[in-house]
Order: sequence, then structure tokens, then C-alpha cells
Amino acid sequence: MKYRTFGRTGWKVSEIGYGMWGMAGWKGSDDTQSERSLDLAVEQGVTFFDTAWGYGEGHSERLLGKLLRRHPGKNLYAASKIPPKNFQWPAKPEYSLEESYPAEHIREYTEKTLTNLGAERIDLMQFHTWDDRWADRDEWKRAVEDLKAEGKIAAMGISMNRWEPENGMRALESGLIDAVQVIYNIFDQAPEDALFPYCRENGIGVIARVPFDEGTLTGNITRDTVFPEGDWRATYFVPENLHASADRADQLRPLVPEGMTMAEMALRFILENPDVGTIIPGMRKAPHVMANTATSDGAGLPQGLLAKLKDHRWDRVPTSWSQ
Repeated sequence: MKYRTFGRTGWKVSEIGYGMWGMAGWKGSDDTQSERSLDLAVEQGVTFFDTAWGYGEGHSERLLGKLLRRHPGKNLYAASKIPPKNFQWPAKPEYSLEESYPAEHIREYTEKTLTNLGAERIDLMQFHTWDDRWADRDEWKRAVEDLKAEGKIAAMGISMNRWEPENGMRALESGLIDAVQVIYNIFDQAPEDALFPYCRENGIGVIARVPFDEGTLTGNITRDTVFPEGDWRATYFVPENLHASADRADQLRPLVPEGMTMAEMALRFILENPDVGTIIPGMRKAPHVMANTATSDGAGLPQGLLAKLKDHRWDRVPTSWSQ
């Protein structure tokens, strides 16, 4: 496993981290399987784990807390997210700060997360949604400052809305935001335009999420894919999105090098960018852990392939189904 410095925090985090959404609230979640996969990830050198209260109303956080207690001698980093008070994802322009992140709500859910983790402090707390119209409001700033001063959070971050990588950059100017979590993959390259340069210049850690475009970039989703009832992806991959995504994935198939999977190519594409501190693929099963962590070997992509993949950028805008 290779490690990278996570912005101005100075933390040395595994460049392959662990996204824990799939361990709570997704069809087929199984705690025993999840715990085995988490332990295996630690064995493979993973040190960064990202969860949220919204993942099973704290269930995923409790799984992370158990992991931390099972490995007391390991330097593991825990990240979680405060849900918006109105429990609406993503933030929309009409939502006010009072509806989303009033100060007392920020504190209440930070305390809930700490209880779920069984910890007195969390390494990284994040706003699970954001709208930059709130950037200049003092209420959230004071709440963050107080929680940092009290030692309850070491660093604060923002999880950027899907396909809005620059909706949050004004908040970064406050100096209180130490990290951003943003969708970045072969298709979603827009963070390179303005967000990544700003983070580089200002020492803000970058977490790349959705590296496989919710599964499209694993190569396992086709126009005919049907998701089980209750699976979140069934609401995301509406025909309009499923067909377009599958078609674009098909265009990538000829580029996958011999002996490499599309999923591996997708992770290696992100690892080529030094602005990224860590990637957080979801890894519910042991084979996923082994395959994903194996990409952290410093080998990179074959010469010339990165430039070809850059041509597959797909700029999208939020819609009713993109959530």
C-alpha cells in the first residue's frame, strides 16, 4: 500500500481508502461479511475509512467503531458526515441553512457520531451536503470552530454534491474546511478544472468518491442490467442514465489493457492524479478488497493510456434522479 499526505492535516493516509455506504442501507448488506472485509482491508494497509450517520442511521458508524476497537494498535483514520437536518440529499438552492445545518444540529449529530464510534474525537467530520449560498453564514463557522476547540473533531470537510465540484469553493475560503470529498473518475473529470488546483494551493485534502460511477466503470453494468427491489441503484440507473452510462462504458472496453479489469483501470486513472489524497471505493466483499488494494503498487497506467482516458470526460448536470 502506498500512502499520501492528506492536505494540511499532515496525515499519511492509504491512497486506497474504504467507502462504507454499502454496509448499511444497500440490498444484501451483511454485518459478518462487512466486518471480515474491513479487517482484511486493515491487513492490506488501508488506513482511511469513510462513513456517515446517514448510512443506516448510524449503523455503518457503529461498524467502524468496532473496527477501531479491534485494531487499537493501528493508526486508522475515521471520517463521517453530518446529515442535513431536513434529511434531503443533495442540497438544493431553495434549502436554507436553518433547514440544513443550524449550529445545534451540527453539534447534535457530531455527538451522535462520536457515540456510535465509541470515541471522544473523530479525525474528519464532513457536511454530507452543501450549497455555497451558506458560505458566509457565521452560525456553521462558529459551530465548527467550537467543535475543533473542544477536541471533538480534528478536521472538517465538505462532501460536494454530485456533479457540482465547484459548489463549495466559497466555503473553502473560510479556512475552516480541511478536506473535500468529490466525485472523480474517468467520466467525472470536472474537479480538475478549479477545485483541485485550489485544494493544491491551499493544503486541502481530497477524497475521491464514486470511482466506479456507481458500478458503470466496473464493466459489469449493461443496458439490460436490472437491480433488486430496494437497491438504491435502481432509482439512480433510470433508463435515461443506465443506457447512456452503459454505452459509454462500452466505448472504454477496447482500451482496457490485457490482464487488467475495467475496475482496475478506473482506480489507476484516479491514482495518476497527485491531487487526490485517497480514493474510497465501496468494498463489501473480500475479493473487492483484494482487487482494489492491489492497485496501490505504484505501477500506474501503461504509457499513453491516461491521455486516451482523458478523452472520455463526460460533463453532467444534476437531475431529479441523480440524487
